[in-house]
Amino acid sequence: MFSKVLIANRGEIAVRIIAACRELDVSTVAVHSVADRDCLHVLLADESVCIGPADSLDSYLNVTSVMSAARITGADAIHPGYGFLAENAHFAEIVGECGLAFIGPSADAIRLMGNKSEARRTVAAAEVPILPGSDGPLSSRDEAAEIAGEIGFPVILKASAGGGGRGMRLAWDPDEVRRAYDTAWNEAQRAFGDPTLYLEKYLEKPRHIEFQVLADSTGRAIHLGERECSIQRRHQKIIEEAPSVALDPELRAEMGKAAVATTRAARYENAGTVEFLLAEDGGFFFMEMNTRIQVEHPVTELVTGIDIVKEQLRIAAGEKMSVPKRKKIQADGHAIEFRINAEDPVTFAPSPGRITDLAIPGGPGVRVDTHIYSGYTIPPFYDSLIAKLLVHGRDREEAIVRGRRALQMLRIEGVKTTAPLHLRILDNEEFVSGAFDTHFMERFLA
Repeated sequence: MFSKVLIANRGEIAVRIIAACRELDVSTVAVHSVADRDCLHVLLADESVCIGPADSLDSYLNVTSVMSAARITGADAIHPGYGFLAENAHFAEIVGECGLAFIGPSADAIRLMGNKSEARRTVAAAEVPILPGSDGPLSSRDEAAEIAGEIGFPVILKASAGGGGRGMRLAWDPDEVRRAYDTAWNEAQRAFGDPTLYLEKYLEKPRHIEFQVLADSTGRAIHLGERECSIQRRHQKIIEEAPSVALDPELRAEMGKAAVATTRAARYENAGTVEFLLAEDGGFFFMEMNTRIQVEHPVTELVTGIDIVKEQLRIAAGEKMSVPKRKKIQADGHAIEFRINAEDPVTFAPSPGRITDLAIPGGPGVRVDTHIYSGYTIPPFYDSLIAKLLVHGRDREEAIVRGRRALQMLRIEGVKTTAPLHLRILDNEEFVSGAFDTHFMERFLA
């Protein structure tokens, strides 16, 4: 096992990684910007290094500064968390070239699955279902319109290097495809420095289902079950839960098999997530693979009892995963995660500022992952996620009741948060029934 891990991230995920390292008796180094000098991960780590000003380009995304911090503190591994440099293949290569372990997959796997059109080709060769679409990158707007006409409308254009909904455009006819091509091309160029696009059939009422996977250096690859991630706004998840009420045992087994096949096709090691779209008729299709720890990983931890971050550390250190080979992993009860953002719950405008009072709920089946505390000032420079409130119950009904109770007991004063939004969702009949799709929030907010 490593002796010292540098955490190339901030906020709640950095605190989460520190917790896993503590249990494995591994020392930690926190890096931080000037704006984050009082963030909880800095206070909890064994050492801390300031790596630059508030702008993430000059701090958390500054590879030279991060690697310098690793060198001067004597770290032997780097955990990138999620976001920032987590899916940067070049960074993973540099970490290895400097003689440190990258706690994540190989640079080749990151690069392969980060290019969405190449990922489609790879998983299709492994006989994983993909949506009808272009075989590779599109060369022109006319080619896009021609392919769309062949597979049928509606279609969606996506950035090959994309994510988070950027570089995506929906089209319902050939002329709209041509207009969408130009818009998506320009947006992809600005957001990712890569304007390459691909096209696929658009499902009108899908569910977003993802499978947590683990793979180690022995060649063993497994999945830990699914997470339901259909409650999202502008392609950003709001609520996640496990298991999904949309899957029966047969479909779960089939999708799990496809997730593992994807993992093997990518020659993947460490923790990752394979994401699918589930159609109304029960057909499912590969969407993408996230080559990192997910924000919502605690949902799976609650229903499986497996510490995914500790497994990441073990695998990166060359050890076998600790999950017994003969263990049949099944969801124990039901878990739901509510993302608590420092935002206005109606307008979604950011709400940075000083937390004047804080009360974290507890009691049976409640977990809160956060980096905030009373007196902490939320800076305006980063993602608005400030806490993840999770609940676990014997079944979905009990989880919802516990979620309502925990949200009512959560008290964050001084800033606005999305906690009231979650309470409204929990009172919505469509959500409670479980019969929703990825357009739930559009209907709900309307």
